[in-house]
Amino acid sequence: MLTLKQYIIHADQKHSAIGHFNISNIEALKAIFSVAKKLDVPVIIGTSESERKFIGVKQCVALVKSLREEFKYPIFLNADHTYSFQGVKEAVDAGYDAVIFDGAKLSLGDNIRETKKCVDYARSVNPQIVVEGELGYIGSSSKMLEVMPQDVQASLQNLTKPEEAEHFVKETGVDFLAPAVGNIHGMLLHGKNPELDFDRIKEIRERAGVPLVLHGGSGIGDHSFRRAILNGIAVVHINTELRRAFRMALESSLKNDPNEIAPYRLMENSVYEMERVVEEKIKVFTVHEG
Repeated sequence: MLTLKQYIIHADQKHSAIGHFNISNIEALKAIFSVAKKLDVPVIIGTSESERKFIGVKQCVALVKSLREEFKYPIFLNADHTYSFQGVKEAVDAGYDAVIFDGAKLSLGDNIRETKKCVDYARSVNPQIVVEGELGYIGSSSKMLEVMPQDVQASLQNLTKPEEAEHFVKETGVDFLAPAVGNIHGMLLHGKNPELDFDRIKEIRERAGVPLVLHGGSGIGDHSFRRAILNGIAVVHINTELRRAFRMALESSLKNDPNEIAPYRLMENSVYEMERVVEEKIKVFTVHEG
């Protein structure tokens, strides 16, 4: 089995992308893994600080590691959007395969300094760990949005600059970079999410010299995904669409079978609907494979 870094580099070379799907319960993990295994593609499980606090940091590692070892399958675990060195250290020490230090709201200098500190520590513990940096703010919550948050609206006027991306990667030594290229966290209830800046993606990829990660993938159309992947995106994050599928399916199950009290039966439809989302996305992300 290849390392996570090798799988991402391979995807980048093939103009494909690996799906990164967040979880906060075992039902989501079940849905994601079953689809990845069915389609025979590597997959990344993400847990944000709040998600891993809910599940348990070491418990997240144990769940994903058990699937990888039992099935000899390339399923990996990423500590998504970690905002402090201590948070990164906790995930690295627990055995995560990848970590993201999110210093997007810091100044460029502070972001570089803190990201490099995280890179150096992760490398000292596990040279194989993937470390990602974030440059450019895209919001901080995977939810349905009534309106665009003001801070996100402002950031859309100040997307990641290719020259700053080049400098950031050189100074920090990150394996991969998550830029702001028109993407946002969450989905708008009324209207479409902003369009991606494909030329910017291409220039950032060329100047930074590392594969790029697209956060805030929920609400982006298939054609936009394909163009972004062709221009340098090698990992795509999906969370809000999974959460929405889970919620809507659970509401339907409760309404249609009000006397059912077995959680695993109530969750069957939620797992199925999340599987549909994951399969749809993976097929788009891997359309260029081969």
